[in-house]
Amino acid sequence: MWNEAEASRYDVASAEMFAPEILGPTVDLLTELAADGPALEFAIGTGRVAMALRNRGVSVSGIDLSEPMVSQLRRKVTGADLPVVVGDMATTRFPGSFALVYLVFNSLANLQTQQEQVDCFVNAARHLAPGGRFLVELWVPNLRRLAPGENAVMFATSDEHVGFDTYDTATQLCASHHFVRDADGTYRNDTGHFRYAWPSECDLMAQLAGLSLEERFGDWDRRAFTPESDKHISVWHKPL
Repeated sequence: MWNEAEASRYDVASAEMFAPEILGPTVDLLTELAADGPALEFAIGTGRVAMALRNRGVSVSGIDLSEPMVSQLRRKVTGADLPVVVGDMATTRFPGSFALVYLVFNSLANLQTQQEQVDCFVNAARHLAPGGRFLVELWVPNLRRLAPGENAVMFATSDEHVGFDTYDTATQLCASHHFVRDADGTYRNDTGHFRYAWPSECDLMAQLAGLSLEERFGDWDRRAFTPESDKHISVWHKPL
């Protein structure tokens, strides 16, 4: 999915995620959790969060599977200032240990089997120093919106973007379909494939990795996580 074409337009397509009211609380919480220690971002991409966190004085490194996305990051910062290893976040090892490993914007769902997601938690724990924390931002599918016999939920409708998700509730696999109008007036269709995981399932994955739940919020502003929350920000810690 994250090829040259997608990487080149990623920052523009995700411009709303750079808004101060979204990025500010994100970086506030991550900076607090890093607590003057180094941080490692899984699926660092073009550096939306990493660059902002680095500007707060946090030493940030990253892992990402997509060379084109990392190439876009390199237009902003050198490898000496923000080192990145190209590889699978479920298995790739970055040298050193970290006070914080984090994975944002639903990126855990890019791993499309439960075993890969478990491996990601194990890999995060492997990178953490004792007492370190692993943070995940992940959406909570609102399957209650599915009508009987249907498997699709619309999430965006405008002249520029129509989007809907299709779910296989037996396998927890999801496909996000996007119809986007480009500057020339034509439309393109992009489809991303994901595996959703419930918060309780993430807690079990963390337990298998030797991590314990510390906090869970309904959003980056630290609002309470409730049955109506459409996402969760979860923090697990590694024992001292």
